[in-house]
Amino acid sequence: MEFQEFNFHPKVAAGVVAAGFSVPTPIQQQAIPTVMAGRDVMGLAQTGTGKTAAFALPILHRLMDGPRGRVRALIIAPTRELAEQIHEAIGSLAGQTGLRSMTIYGGVSANPQVQKLKRGAEIVVACPGRLLDHIRQGTIALGALEVLVLDEADQMFDMGFFPDIRRILGHLPQQRQTLLFSATMPDAIRKLARDLLVNPATVQVSTVAPATTVSHALYPVASHLKTALLLELLQHTDTESVLIFTRTKHRAKRLGLQLEKAGYKAASLQGNLSQNRRQEALNGFREGRYQTLVATDIAARGIDVSQVSHVINYDIPDTPEAYIHRIGRTGRAARTGDAFTLVSGEDTAMVRAIEKTLGSAIERRTLADFDYQATAPAEPRENARAPRQQRPASRQNPPGGRTSSHRRPRSATAGQAVKS
Repeated sequence: MEFQEFNFHPKVAAGVVAAGFSVPTPIQQQAIPTVMAGRDVMGLAQTGTGKTAAFALPILHRLMDGPRGRVRALIIAPTRELAEQIHEAIGSLAGQTGLRSMTIYGGVSANPQVQKLKRGAEIVVACPGRLLDHIRQGTIALGALEVLVLDEADQMFDMGFFPDIRRILGHLPQQRQTLLFSATMPDAIRKLARDLLVNPATVQVSTVAPATTVSHALYPVASHLKTALLLELLQHTDTESVLIFTRTKHRAKRLGLQLEKAGYKAASLQGNLSQNRRQEALNGFREGRYQTLVATDIAARGIDVSQVSHVINYDIPDTPEAYIHRIGRTGRAARTGDAFTLVSGEDTAMVRAIEKTLGSAIERRTLADFDYQATAPAEPRENARAPRQQRPASRQNPPGGRTSSHRRPRSATAGQAVKS
């Protein structure tokens, strides 16, 4: 099957050619005809399967007829990075259509967004919080909305966005087409789909196995040796660009700084950064100015970098689906890739769950010259807790009672910092 068979509007078809698309991906083959027919769709697919084009192309085709200058399609995404990625994809496909897309998200001034809304846009890609702000302030009109897309619904649930989503729904026309895409299908998403979709068609692309272009392995190691093993892996592996996942934003920041000190061109992508700094880190990684990017799962949503050669899980993810999603960031666009996961004793249960989902054991590897028996680094003497001063007893502080003095906090070494 080829894209010509969808019979898109000629100006939309021109965007397909300009983007270099020729053969649709499985989710595009299944979803595009159904969306073009006007049905609600429940889509199950990981990022990287081509789902953005699966809903963007039919939307562009639909919007070619009808009024301009008003919001007719709304796409809600969990993160700023994903919103920008969707916006950029729509921009490249809509180059000859005259249709305008814009983004709405927090972390930046709302005034430029208000001005763009006043000038008119047919497609808005938004994060829930800032979108609600515009609705409350009356700076966005959604009465002409025809299509609603909820992308990465499972992540929006994990991030606590569902109350905002339900508030937003109360401001939308009931007569609309609704498309919901999710990488996983927990009970909360199923309930939302039942409440939101009308007689939906289900479109599913396999989500229980990594791409065949990805080779993945586990590296068992004690928790306090993770950073040392990571540096050894980077030193002895032929890498082009490396995406490293951590569990927390604080760990992402600290690990990024440690890699910089070790001489790597590294950056971190985490929620405490301003939007400008997040975008700079992401652009630098895409353009090759940073060889290594350290990110959390949520911050990494929207990273679509086809040349990632390696994914390294510094921390094992919380679910088997997240594991598959993470390692799927490499081995994309017909390239091969490698994924390494550092695992400690406390990760045993999750390793078993992942292997059960995959239906096979994951290869365990070790580095020949790495000292796996090394003890945790001792705390520097200057950072040790000062000895408690002896004080005379008093009524307020009887013998054995608590004094009013406070203990000095224990400072962590660089090697310990990433454990927090």
